[in-house]
Amino acid sequence: MTLTTENPVRDRHALRDSHDLDHLHGLMSLMTGAEKHGPAASSTLDALWVLYDRVLRVAPETAADQGRDRFLLSKGHGPMAYYAVLAAKGFLDPALLDTFGQYDSVLGHHPDRTLVPGVEIGSGSLGHGLPLGVGTALGLRAQGLLDPAVWVLIGDAELDEGSNHEAIAYAGAAGLDRLHTVVIDNQSATHGWYGGIASHFATAGWSTTTVDGRDHDALYAAFTAPHPGRPHAVVAVVEPKN
Repeated sequence: MTLTTENPVRDRHALRDSHDLDHLHGLMSLMTGAEKHGPAASSTLDALWVLYDRVLRVAPETAADQGRDRFLLSKGHGPMAYYAVLAAKGFLDPALLDTFGQYDSVLGHHPDRTLVPGVEIGSGSLGHGLPLGVGTALGLRAQGLLDPAVWVLIGDAELDEGSNHEAIAYAGAAGLDRLHTVVIDNQSATHGWYGGIASHFATAGWSTTTVDGRDHDALYAAFTAPHPGRPHAVVAVVEPKN
């Protein structure tokens, strides 16, 4: 890799991310099987890594703390990237990865919050995660826990589900500014959105941005952008699903 001197901070991140992504791809390669939904998993890898490496305030030793940030994987079909990131960050023993999908494995084709350390919700059925994120943000607010952030990662196809429309409308009207949504856009939605995905969130009162879902610095800037008084949606555009 050739480095420039124009942005040494970005260059250091690029070096680190290149090494880390090689490691993550190696961890993902340990998980095999016909039902692994490889493209669905790969589409989320960069966003997941930037969140866990540079944004989320949660670690194995703080996974039960009330003040932790919450990450909800709604795009739970094809969770290989999620498991790889959890293993890289110490939530999981990497030796478990080659048991993925086996009958007696804790690593199912959909994540199970009762079996996998660090997992906040059981997921995989489209459209459930964002409504659960709204409820989580409301619950934290009701308890006076105003600091923890709630992050939900969804796929663009999940926006075909009516439950997400209701969650988007309510969160904007309620000003749930600790709620964040990452939409992985690999052009797999059936209907699509006039004006783009971000416009639907913006119309409902959300702060929005659309970025290259493979650019780690762009993802980090989008994830950490200020959005006082409003929930925040980041549309991460990746290559189309084959």
